[in-house]
Amino acid sequence: MPPRTIPGSSGRPRPLLLLGDPALTAPGQEVTAFDGELARLIEDMYATMYAAHGVGLAANQIGVPLRVFVYDCPDDEDRRHLGHLVNPRLVETDGPIIRGPEGCLSLPGIEAGTPRHDHAVVTGFSATGEPRTVTGTGFFARCLQHECDHLDGGLYVDRLTGLRRRRALRAAARAPWAGEAEASGR
Repeated sequence: MPPRTIPGSSGRPRPLLLLGDPALTAPGQEVTAFDGELARLIEDMYATMYAAHGVGLAANQIGVPLRVFVYDCPDDEDRRHLGHLVNPRLVETDGPIIRGPEGCLSLPGIEAGTPRHDHAVVTGFSATGEPRTVTGTGFFARCLQHECDHLDGGLYVDRLTGLRRRRALRAAARAPWAGEAEASGR
């Protein structure tokens, strides 16, 4: 078997956008060119996700307004799920809604109990344009739903209500990185 490269090993980490940056609230655009530039973007996304110690990353989190996300995420049985999806669509969610801990690389250090379905199915394409369907349960289903939300211009705090939402937003306002999006001139 030929040696496989580690995703992200040829990529370069890019700066992450933080809560408050308007690029995070804009829906991603469909990818139309399945080329070397897309492959480089995906490598950079893996490198960025690993450098930030994340389990998923959407392209708009690094300022690229395209519908692409990468993941390296365990499920509740600790099985590793590694991959990427281009032009993903969340086509099914079911099972019980579970309020579980959720964080985001665009809100570093802040976590909140967020309601998500326990099962999710996402369709999309590989970097070369091959159709893919990814099914997740437990924590991996949470990851898939989270990344699809990003590509629609949403953040997990948008799913919070009441006290949980107020606490998360208050923590973000006091975080050491608060205001960096405004200071960057975006």
